[in-house]
Amino acid sequence: MIIDRDGALYGRVAGLPDEAFETDGLLTKRVVRASALAHLRPRPGELLWDVGTGAGSIAIEWCRAAEGARAIGIERRADRASVALANAARLTPEETFRLVEGPADEVLAQLPTPDAVFVGGGGSMTVLEQAMAALAPDGRIVVHGITIETELLCVAAQQRWGGELARIQVEHAQPLGSMTGWTPARTVIQWAKG
Repeated sequence: MIIDRDGALYGRVAGLPDEAFETDGLLTKRVVRASALAHLRPRPGELLWDVGTGAGSIAIEWCRAAEGARAIGIERRADRASVALANAARLTPEETFRLVEGPADEVLAQLPTPDAVFVGGGGSMTVLEQAMAALAPDGRIVVHGITIETELLCVAAQQRWGGELARIQVEHAQPLGSMTGWTPARTVIQWAKG
């Protein structure tokens, strides 16, 4: 399936251009998003929890990647929730994305069992414990962060549950005077298990 948005054709492969999403500036960027989805491994009919969904980019790409894949975006901020819903309306098959507003630690217990969990915002040990307890037996989890606090959380999660830790550093070529130089994006720490 290919979804036509404003004349652009996008397929199922992860890595939609960042410009495909409305955002307030906080967005899991294309290269980092593709890495998360490689670890999450969307499969037909599976359910993803996207904790701290923001613009909804991970959930949207999940829903596009496999037939019948569904996602629940969890977002505490109403302004970001409305942006995620608008993005999903444009970029996902109908009825594959659902949004739940509220703090993750208060709403996760009410959700159906996920096959995979992505935590991109609102991460805490309480949220990770709830996610790990809820995951299906062959479930996958990925946590991303750019803060020291989230890095410490990812290290603690890896020590407790195993999995892989990675730091992802992406640089883009940008004009530098009359030449071109590399401009680094924020480094992302990634904990992935499953």
